[in-house]
Amino acid sequence: MLKRGEEMQRDLWTSLLLVWITCVQYSSMAPLNNQSQSLQTASAMIPRNRPSEGQRILSRAKRGWVWNQMFVLEEFSGPDPILVGRLHTDLDMGNKNIKYVLAGEGAGTIFAINERTGDIHAMKRLDREEKAEYTLTAQVIDRDTDKPLEPPSEFIIKVQDINDNPPQFIEGPYKGSVPEMSQVGTSVTRVTATDADDPVYGNSARLVYSILEGQPYFSIDQTTAIIRVALAGMDREMREEYLVVIQAKDMGGHMGGLSGTTTVTVTLTDINDNPPKFSKGSYEFTIPEDLGIGKPGGRVKANDRDIGENAKSAYSIIGGDERDVFEIVTDAQTQEGILRLKKPLDFESKKSYNLTVVATNIRADSITGGPYMDQATVKIIIEDADEPPVFTKSAYLFDVHENAAINTVIGAVAARDQDATHSQVRYFIDRHTDLERQFNINVDDGKITLAKPLDRETDMWHNITVTATEVRNHSQISRAIVAIKVLDINDNAPEFATEYEAFLCENGKPGQVIQTISAVDKDNPSQGHTFHYRLEMLNNPNFTIKNNLNNSISVLAKHDSFRRQKQETYLLPIVVTDDGEPPMSSTNTLTIRVCGCSRDACIILLLVIVVLFVTLRRHKNEPLIIKDDEDVRENIIRYDDEGGGEEDTEAFDIATLQNPDGINGYLPRKDIKPDLQFMPRQGQHSGPNGVDVDEFINVRLHEADNDPTAPPYDSIQIYGYEGRGSIAGSLSSLETASSDSDQNYDYLREWGPRFRRLGELYSVGESDKET
Repeated sequence: MLKRGEEMQRDLWTSLLLVWITCVQYSSMAPLNNQSQSLQTASAMIPRNRPSEGQRILSRAKRGWVWNQMFVLEEFSGPDPILVGRLHTDLDMGNKNIKYVLAGEGAGTIFAINERTGDIHAMKRLDREEKAEYTLTAQVIDRDTDKPLEPPSEFIIKVQDINDNPPQFIEGPYKGSVPEMSQVGTSVTRVTATDADDPVYGNSARLVYSILEGQPYFSIDQTTAIIRVALAGMDREMREEYLVVIQAKDMGGHMGGLSGTTTVTVTLTDINDNPPKFSKGSYEFTIPEDLGIGKPGGRVKANDRDIGENAKSAYSIIGGDERDVFEIVTDAQTQEGILRLKKPLDFESKKSYNLTVVATNIRADSITGGPYMDQATVKIIIEDADEPPVFTKSAYLFDVHENAAINTVIGAVAARDQDATHSQVRYFIDRHTDLERQFNINVDDGKITLAKPLDRETDMWHNITVTATEVRNHSQISRAIVAIKVLDINDNAPEFATEYEAFLCENGKPGQVIQTISAVDKDNPSQGHTFHYRLEMLNNPNFTIKNNLNNSISVLAKHDSFRRQKQETYLLPIVVTDDGEPPMSSTNTLTIRVCGCSRDACIILLLVIVVLFVTLRRHKNEPLIIKDDEDVRENIIRYDDEGGGEEDTEAFDIATLQNPDGINGYLPRKDIKPDLQFMPRQGQHSGPNGVDVDEFINVRLHEADNDPTAPPYDSIQIYGYEGRGSIAGSLSSLETASSDSDQNYDYLREWGPRFRRLGELYSVGESDKET
């Protein structure tokens, strides 16, 4: 604080000195009205003798204002207004009718003019940093008439700067960084200070930079303000951060100048200049023999004084793991080396391992360029664990004939406890794999026996799981797959491949092939099937067989005297025998039907049957009632579907009503193919000119009731069904006159004239039924 007070006192004396110098300069220039602080004017030069008439008058108009700038010192705060300058005109001869007027920036507020003498004074304290110059207008007017005596003219008053603003670091405080171990002169950062004083006038804004704190580590260029390393070998691991104080001083750094300071925090960034180092030279871990593959067995750590990527290391095993049992990986979070198991351990074969582990920096040495590394020894001791028994095989394959007797030994499995205790082993069958309990196993010796009879034709393979358990520790269980193949024996007789039925024409020729027959056998001999055929009646008078040499035979007719009237059907027993051991045979019957047909009668008959079948399928009608409860396609949606309109040629022809004579003609239905031809009964004729519509409808109604080709094929049933559970009745309730319904149709008369006639027609039907 004392130092700062001395600087302020020194600056005050300097400002007072400058003010005194300015006042002395002004007092010396005051008598010279034509110099810098005065604006002088002269009246126009006009000849005194008047010219004669007709003589041209020549005159030269002289500009009354002489231009010059005025200056005023900023921050002047004397007891009286400071004199800036004086205005004068040649018209001012001492008379009192001249008046000076001032206008423009600050006129009347900052600057005032003596209207008689033309003196201009600054009325307020001025600050160049707020406004550096003012533009004003001066004019001379007549005091009595206020008329201008000369045109107005502009001039400028400039505010003269003094050193009243200290340098400032607008962007401070600063932060910079530089790698550790940098050489002397390495650039760190640059600072910038600004000074509000006039950079043109004097040295008020000329700055010089210096370091107040931070030496001997850093230096600064006094002109460019660039901070550089000044001390070599700075180590981040010893000290990471430095606080540097920078000063900027104006007046070129000379005495009396103002100053400002800022701070720069310099951080040393890390380079890879430290190797990894294991905390111990040797490690020892004990892991169980039954440790799972990929499970960790221990952790090692190599510390590095560096940070970030420079501190990351990769671990590897370079010795002691000849069997490739272990691996080591890096934990990305903790930078530890994790020892993991790659292969199963076996205490009985190897009880310990001595590994050599190396930690190597991922990044190379920043100084020498070589790798940084360290190594340690890791001893792993294997701890014996109680392991389950081990089968001699992972899978067993046995076979047995399907006619094997109960308790037949199919095979045996074996397992042993490899632990030092060598515990006894017990064997069991996993009944989830043998639900039928087809097999048994001896718990002591592992022999598998047959418990139930086998049938190869039902199951050719049986896959069961056998478990082995230690006697002293039932939780130690191992499993093995046992596949049992059932071998075939000849226990099935051959039989026809299908039920054959042959047709024989009456006029067929002798030797004609009636039917080709093949056989099948459920057995599966290794050499394949060979079938032998013979007629049960060796000397059959009607038929014989021929071997086709492909396990099939052809049945032939012996004569051409077959007559359907005499015997329509023949049953031909045929014996089929295989060549198994022992041979199996069966008797199968071929049905032969005699038909009265020509040479190609049978073929034509078959074609007719096919055509009829296809035709029936094409004309098969849909069921009348929808079976699906959710299917309501034919419910209420089609209530208004009364036919195909004018384009529906299959609908009822109303022209028939206009021609009652047409009732005698039979009009076949076109929408179905009737199975029976119904001949309509002879209708009664009306008079030639009479039209008895009532009788016509009754006749048609009677025909519909007795026609076997009539509804339910009629389309009325389609939209008459309203779905199951509907409270509305079906349209089929509108039954015909032959119906047994007791429905009353009198209510139709209440529906208007259009339904009254319909009610009368159905009432007639009811009356006929009562009579």
